[in-house]
Amino acid sequence: MTNVSQAVGAYGERLAVRHLVDAGLVVLDRNWRCAAGEIDIIARDGDVLVFCEVKTRRGPGFGTPAEAVDRRKTMRLRRLAAQWLAEARLRPVDVRFDVVSVITPRRGAPQVEHVRGAF
Repeated sequence: MTNVSQAVGAYGERLAVRHLVDAGLVVLDRNWRCAAGEIDIIARDGDVLVFCEVKTRRGPGFGTPAEAVDRRKTMRLRRLAAQWLAEARLRPVDVRFDVVSVITPRRGAPQVEHVRGAF
């Protein structure tokens, strides 16, 4: 990943966090990593524990950001979530997997879309 794409991704994650907090979620962890991968955002929405995948794009040239979250990525995120839960020793009432899509066009305001229960 290039420095530019890393910067765009980090900016998108900051926008996603702000969007989630404004929507009333409480962010518990960011960029949690283990040998198997990374979870972008872990948050609480009331009694629901939410694992969020953030996808940021500069434009729609490669499809929407949410379209980049394919079956392989969803299965990996589920495995990572199980590992996070085991390490955190939490037994939440409910768990949800969300996708936050961020488009940061060269001109104009960024667009943030939060898809609850995306998979």
